[in-house]
Amino acid sequence: MSLHVNQQMKRRYAAEKRFKAYAITALTLAGAFLIFFFADMISKGLPALQQAEILVDVHYNDSSMQNYKKAVDKPLRRIVSRGYLRTLPLYMEDHPELMGTNESRWVLATADVDQYLKGKPHRLKSKYQKQIDGLLKAEKVRLAFNTGFFTRGDSKMAELAGIRSAVIGSIYVLFLTMIFALPIGVMTAVYLEEFAPDNRLTQIIEVNINNLAAIPSILFGLLGLAIFINFFGAPRSSALAGGLTLALMTLPIVIITTRAALQAVPDSIREAAFGLGASRWQTVWHHVLPLAMPGILTGSIIGLAQAMGETAPLLIVGMMAYVPDAPGNIMEAATVLPAQIYTWAGESIRAYEERTAAAILVLLSVLLSLNTMAVYLRKHFEKRW
Repeated sequence: MSLHVNQQMKRRYAAEKRFKAYAITALTLAGAFLIFFFADMISKGLPALQQAEILVDVHYNDSSMQNYKKAVDKPLRRIVSRGYLRTLPLYMEDHPELMGTNESRWVLATADVDQYLKGKPHRLKSKYQKQIDGLLKAEKVRLAFNTGFFTRGDSKMAELAGIRSAVIGSIYVLFLTMIFALPIGVMTAVYLEEFAPDNRLTQIIEVNINNLAAIPSILFGLLGLAIFINFFGAPRSSALAGGLTLALMTLPIVIITTRAALQAVPDSIREAAFGLGASRWQTVWHHVLPLAMPGILTGSIIGLAQAMGETAPLLIVGMMAYVPDAPGNIMEAATVLPAQIYTWAGESIRAYEERTAAAILVLLSVLLSLNTMAVYLRKHFEKRW
């Protein structure tokens, strides 16, 4: 009998060791994947923070006012960014005192020059490569910090493309998502958990809320298109349409997490308030909600972080449009950072690859910050009963 028991114990210990090995292997693979992912994104994204510039003599005269290409000497016209040259006539209109003068300035180079200096694939012809090599020896070419990546919007010229318009659009959309989803979601959860009778109607509502939290996000885009754009007439591609659509998507998450936070408050708190003569509303407002607030905030922040990373619903409401300028208000055409990343990832020009990776790093930084805030709030304010 003891021999049989010993064999069973050995098999159990062996199974335990195998399970532990499987768990360690899974964690190791997950950690290796994360390390590889972040290393790949950082190695591809960091070069976007530098941009090639060329020191040239800019000519401010009538010829360059009529033809912006004549603002620089002919040998340099194919390696200087056309996007920069196009801005010179407007610059001369704003600074008429410069007419008839020359000025040495560091100006943007083309994307191919930028890729050549970074040792990446490019389409620069050999004669221009020799020209760049000569300018390097003369210290008239450099890689400078790319402030334009953060201060400019999207552009069809890779050297001019930035994330400013997408960031501002994301701020508008998240703000609208927050002011619509959070109050409505919290109040709905409070009513269902603290005031609503337990009958067939409330059970149906609860089941549908749980179902809405599980359906694909693109369906919320179709719902937003039908309700906010087609029915209420919200401008297509606007932050208003996108924010309301993401508010619909976030609403079930806020309701479910708020209800879970309210359920975590012990009934003894409610009973003590009722015993002192407090009404149900006073009990909820002064006792239950303050104690449930850390859980509510945590769930709401996680819901907003998920909304910030969504692209599919916004694609349906038209927020994938080319938006070079930042929106001035919530009614103007806008895009968001995930949509900008999606657009750049589909571009054939290689210079967009590093900008895509850099924009992903910015998005990941924001998402990780939001999730870190949620964990901090949960740990700092959580009370155990």
